[in-house]
Amino acid sequence: MNRSDEDRAITEVIDRLAKQFPRVPAEQVAQAVSQSRPEFEEVPVRDFVPLFVERGAKARLREMA
Repeated sequence: MNRSDEDRAITEVIDRLAKQFPRVPAEQVAQAVSQSRPEFEEVPVRDFVPLFVERGAKARLREMA
């Protein structure tokens, strides 16, 4: 997965989580995703990074909700 594909997948993660957490403002959803992403910056295989970011952001959002 190249960086533009990963960025597109992360955008889809934000959209998906915004639908799953409609009571959380979209800015907070995006922030939760942004906070989860750096954890995986040094991972050499990028194919599953969006999935891991989504899981991390979802955990953060559950704590907020």
